[in-house]
Amino acid sequence: MTTYVYGIARGEVRDLGDRLLGIGDPPLPVRALNQGELAAIVSDCPPELKPRRRDLLAHQHVLSEVSDSRPVLPMRFGSVSSSDDDVRSVLAEHADRYQDQLSRLSDRVEYNVKVVHDEDAVLRQVLAEEPELRVMAEANRAAGGGTYEERVRFGELMASAVRAREVRDAKLVEEALAPAAEDVRPGPESGGWFLSLSLLLAKDGADPLLTAAADVEQTHPWLRLRINGPLPPYSFVES
Repeated sequence: MTTYVYGIARGEVRDLGDRLLGIGDPPLPVRALNQGELAAIVSDCPPELKPRRRDLLAHQHVLSEVSDSRPVLPMRFGSVSSSDDDVRSVLAEHADRYQDQLSRLSDRVEYNVKVVHDEDAVLRQVLAEEPELRVMAEANRAAGGGTYEERVRFGELMASAVRAREVRDAKLVEEALAPAAEDVRPGPESGGWFLSLSLLLAKDGADPLLTAAADVEQTHPWLRLRINGPLPPYSFVES
C-alpha cells in the first residue's frame, strides 16, 4: 500500500499509536517515520484518494495535533509516496532543505483572502464611470430594451468593463494587505472569486491584516473579502 504524507516534523516523534487517526473510511492510524532529525507524519493511503470533506478535515486535524508540540512543514492534501522507505530516503536526501524551511516557517501561519465584487454595486459603478455605457443603457431602456444585437453588444461592453475593474481591484487589495504580511503568494484558485491571496503571518500577527481588510471593504463598498485562517502555511512550502 502507498504512503500518505501529512507533513514533515522537526525532531524524533515517538510512536503515535492509535491516538491519532487520519484520512480513510474507516480512518487510518497515523504514524511517524523518523529519519535523522526529521520525522514524516504519515498513514497508509486508501485505494481511492479523493478530496472528500471528511478527509480534508482529517488532514488538517493531523497537522494541527502534531504542530501543537513541534514545528511541522505541512504537505498539501494528496501528497503520496510509493512506500515508507521512499519517504525516509527523501527525508535523508533533502534534510538540509527541510530544516531550512522549518526554521523559516516556525511559528508562522497562513491566511487566505478571497475577493469578489458586489455585483449590483460594481455595475452601478461602471455606469457611473463610463458615460458611453450609461448612454447605451438609457437608450436601450427608452427603446423597451433595444434590439437583440444592441443588448448583446451592451452586455459584452459591461462584462469587459467589469473584468477591467477586477484587474484594478485585485492590485488595489494586494497592495493594501501586503504590508500586514511577511510574504504573499497567489492563493488556491476557486470559482466565483476574482482574487485569491495567501499571506504568511506570525501566529499572533493577524490583527493588522484583519484591520486592513476591514478598511478595504469600508472604503471600497463594491468589494467583498472572505478571510480564512489561521491555516498551516501550505502556500509557502517549497516543493
